[in-house]
Amino acid sequence: MTTPTPTPSHPPRITTARREERLLEHIAAEEARIRKAYASRLEQRRDQGASWSNPDHVYARQERERRLVGLLRRLAVPLARTRILEVGCGTGAWLKDFLRWGVPPENIWGVDLLPDVVAETRARCPAGVHVECHSAARLPFPDATFDVVLQSLLFTSILDGEVRRAVAREMLRVVRQDGWILWYDFHVDNPWNPDVRRVGRREMAALFPGCHIELQRLTLAPPLSRRVAPRSHLVWCLLAKVPWLCTHYLGVIRAASAPHAGASSR
Repeated sequence: MTTPTPTPSHPPRITTARREERLLEHIAAEEARIRKAYASRLEQRRDQGASWSNPDHVYARQERERRLVGLLRRLAVPLARTRILEVGCGTGAWLKDFLRWGVPPENIWGVDLLPDVVAETRARCPAGVHVECHSAARLPFPDATFDVVLQSLLFTSILDGEVRRAVAREMLRVVRQDGWILWYDFHVDNPWNPDVRRVGRREMAALFPGCHIELQRLTLAPPLSRRVAPRSHLVWCLLAKVPWLCTHYLGVIRAASAPHAGASSR
């Protein structure tokens, strides 16, 4: 009597519908966590952090503006004709920066997850600027809508890897093939804040596969900045030029088929 050969067992195939369902579950859980974490932090940030009376905040903002304006100039971004989206716009600081730099208000869009933040940002921004409450993982725009898509401190606020990948796909979807994704975020972890997680160079390459990614280190480490800035602007500036003392990446991401901007990464 011949013993039948056992059939190898294979894990069940995950259908496209089931994969989409799982992603939606990840998105819902992560966004619920973010809403809870950042509702309380928003008031603290208004009271303590982002204040123009704090020298470390002023110096960091000025340095970031100088570097980004220089980057936009090198890329020859025609700001007066550029359509811009900020994903995770918060209270609108970047939106107002782009207004000052010459982007018409009707060409500026911002989306954020928190309704209260969106209401505050609408009140702060001039007429014409579009500020809407939407998920970064499900943007309500057609493909290739924007010339520039910006994210600032958004990805480190997302802890779920699936949701990070979904947001990256959406940003790539809505930016034009010859457009730019601008990036500003932590590349180191904050041991005092469990609600954020760093995004390093290797993960960025995985999030935006096949894209040109150019990065420069920026922003003096906040604990050091808070100590030095009130005492000496000169010392702060000197320390901010030391790459390994800087905690953020400022970068530009372009599709592989787009013309290369030509700067080397550091």
